Parts: sequence; C-alpha cells; structure tokens
Amino acid sequence: MPQKKSSSLAQAFKGRWRITGMDMWDKEAIDLVGPGFIEFGDEQGEIRFIAVRAWLDVRCSTRDGEPVAEFSWEGIDEGDQRSGRGWVKPTHDGGLVGHIFFHNGDDSGFVCGKR
Repeated sequence: MPQKKSSSLAQAFKGRWRITGMDMWDKEAIDLVGPGFIEFGDEQGEIRFIAVRAWLDVRCSTRDGEPVAEFSWEGIDEGDQRSGRGWVKPTHDGGLVGHIFFHNGDDSGFVCGKR
C-alpha cells in the first residue's frame, strides 16, 4: 500500500509529548510503569500511561480553524486488549490538550507539556 504524504497539519503534533496531567489519574499513577507520553508520526503514534500501551491511527484536520489530531487506538492495559478513540489540539503555551476514551469504559482529559 502506498504511503500517504505528510500533512502540514501533522507537523503541529509530530514528536513525543510528555503527559503532565489527566482528569482521572494523578501524576504518580500516570507514570506507574514509566513516564506517560503520547507520540505522533505522520498518521501513526503511540501512547503510554499507567499500565496502558497503545498504538494510534491518526488523522489530522481542523476544528474551529485550529489543527486537531483525532485518533483511534488499540493496545493493552495490564495485559488485557483494549481499544478506543481520542483527540488532541495545540494549546497557546506550546503544549497539547486532549481527551482519550476507552471503548465501553473510562475516559479522561489530559494535558501534555512542551516537547
């Protein structure tokens, strides 16, 4: 399958971002297994926090004139297969803000510090 060209919108998200806070879990929980992060490539990515490790299928677009990355994800949580969806958008201070949803489960807002 041919690879799609990198979108200029994807540039706003590329790289690894440190998860600095979540609505549902405190900092100690977020970093339970290792530092929590979300990472974006062109149309793929990865997220890790608590005991969750997941791979992202990412699509970038705009919402209200601002870039947004929406993603579906599949991965593991304490050894169990999990899936869901989420989104992120840039903040005015150079970070990211977003929300992650577990299929038929919890959901949480999150913030990421600068790269």
